[in-house]
Amino acid sequence: MDALTSSAAAAATHLPGAEVLLRQPGLCIERAGRYLLAILTEPHQVLSTCAVNGGLRANLRYLLNHQSCEGKDHQERHDLIKGIGLDGYHHQVCGDANIPGGSVAMMGTAANMNYASILTIRDSATSATGNPADELVVTAVVTAGVQGNAACAGDPATWRETDTGWEKVAPLDIPPAAPHALAGTINTMLLINRPLTEGALARAVVTMTEAKSAALTRLAIGSRYSPDAATGTGTDQFCIAACLSQHKPLAAASQHVRLGEMIGLTVRDATLEALRWQNGLEASYTRGVFHALERFGVKEKALLSALEEHLEVRPLELLRANDKSVFYEPMVSAAAYAMAAVLDRVRYQTLPATLAHDALRHQAASMASALAARPGDWPSFYQQLRVADVSHPLPLVAQAIALGWTAKWS
Repeated sequence: MDALTSSAAAAATHLPGAEVLLRQPGLCIERAGRYLLAILTEPHQVLSTCAVNGGLRANLRYLLNHQSCEGKDHQERHDLIKGIGLDGYHHQVCGDANIPGGSVAMMGTAANMNYASILTIRDSATSATGNPADELVVTAVVTAGVQGNAACAGDPATWRETDTGWEKVAPLDIPPAAPHALAGTINTMLLINRPLTEGALARAVVTMTEAKSAALTRLAIGSRYSPDAATGTGTDQFCIAACLSQHKPLAAASQHVRLGEMIGLTVRDATLEALRWQNGLEASYTRGVFHALERFGVKEKALLSALEEHLEVRPLELLRANDKSVFYEPMVSAAAYAMAAVLDRVRYQTLPATLAHDALRHQAASMASALAARPGDWPSFYQQLRVADVSHPLPLVAQAIALGWTAKWS
């Protein structure tokens, strides 16, 4: 055992009261309090977004993820980081974790480390000797939150970096309807027990990122800054570590090769699991009307307010008292997602804008008839639904819900 390996192995119990989450040849993952640490007990090539020690490195022995602040209104922590700078903060956190700052790639987040998801996939067919020690192993360790900071690549920016520092982008560059950003970050550790060529390591970043986005697609996460579906958050970070073993370096990591498939599966499913714990994003829970249409301005408070124009006091009280049976009704949700698809396809010019009005009325009529449990009354609902604005679907949704709710008990 060389000096680096011996030193890293000895550090495996450095966090007081640490819980060992995973042991594999070449690495150990442990967690204690606000810290989750991957200890590389053999040399690895590391590629990371770390502000200190980031980029491509072969001299790092620790990957650290930690909760750096609470999700909302934790100005004291932001002031601390700003006051001592990123380099000072990096070394302060590493000191708290009892690890040398020069050997660490670090990520920070508001997510709880107890919600970290770890997923490992093995491919025994990669072992030419049949020895399990020679099989290809990929592990993803993910913490994730998206409810406040989900974004789509290409969304309007809020900051610009210049030679003299950072400056706020002019407010006119940002859509007026865009809400204020809240906390939300997806942090990914990807651990591979084989060496990769530098090109394959770069391609692994692409596959890993697409896998993260695939998880958000499955949960229909919308951007907080535009009507588009989210591809990530504005603060996502990653560390990829590939073990510098005696095996021949792998040269490919795309979806067409087994390594790429393993990266995709581990990162996608670990991201889904982390979001399930951090944000309560069970797949079935995302069926609701607001989840489907929030990125188009159909939010709970606004919809309930709009319903006041269509419902008498008592029917509105009854709807409010039974809101989940209305807004999570599966067929109503199906119509809401169909409406979202129409809105997307019109914006992307898949469908001609001249068809938007009638296409939206079709889905709204389905929403009303589903809520009323009267599929045979669809033509009547369609005739009554007259308001269909592709840029502002809330009035149409409110009218459809009111019609369906009234008809259900009439």
